[in-house]
Amino acid sequence: MLFQLLITDAADSLGKNGPVAPVEETLSYLDLACKGGWLMIVLLILSIIALYIFGSKWWMIHKAGKVDRNFIKNIRDLIHDGKINAAMELCKKYDNPTARLVEKGIERIGRPLEDIQTAVENMGNVEVARLEKGLPMLATIAGGAPMIGFLGTVTGMIQAFFEMSNAGNNIDITLLSGGIYEAMVTTVGGLFVGIIAYFGYNYLTSQISNLVFKMENATIAFIDMLHEPADK
Repeated sequence: MLFQLLITDAADSLGKNGPVAPVEETLSYLDLACKGGWLMIVLLILSIIALYIFGSKWWMIHKAGKVDRNFIKNIRDLIHDGKINAAMELCKKYDNPTARLVEKGIERIGRPLEDIQTAVENMGNVEVARLEKGLPMLATIAGGAPMIGFLGTVTGMIQAFFEMSNAGNNIDITLLSGGIYEAMVTTVGGLFVGIIAYFGYNYLTSQISNLVFKMENATIAFIDMLHEPADK
């Protein structure tokens, strides 16, 4: 009788509340990062460096690309009027590579045109090197981060198989699966950092190429301006 009552109560409980659903475990990005080990700290540092380089270079290129459309025309008018000092002051007013190139050329006015062109080209090389500073580090992160992630995966797999060998005949599938997914975390992190750095590097390179093209056009216009007669 007591056994029947227990069965009846259990059936009523199932009828009212339904079957107990299994608890699903969730895995957050923070959990993944924590399970990746100390190599995830290295990848985090590399990601911060990559973001810093990208942000600083983007801002530098953005400022360098701001050039007044009438800049060369105003320089031409001042030089043809003999106002060399005013032309140099106008160049100093703009903090960008194009203005510094023209300023370097104005400083050499009175010397042979070849000397002026050489001075402008040398200044252009300095400005390009200044714009490209930091890009090799970004390229290194783009190529090195996935390799670091793969290193973490290999070491994690070695650890997982080592634990399996120590388990002997009591091998549990969860022991292998848990070690594998923890080892793969570093690969995901390395690829994530590498992809961001790779696309950032290519974007900055293309923007610098566009800026160099503008600098070359300004240089050509300035040299041609020196060949023009003053009354033109």
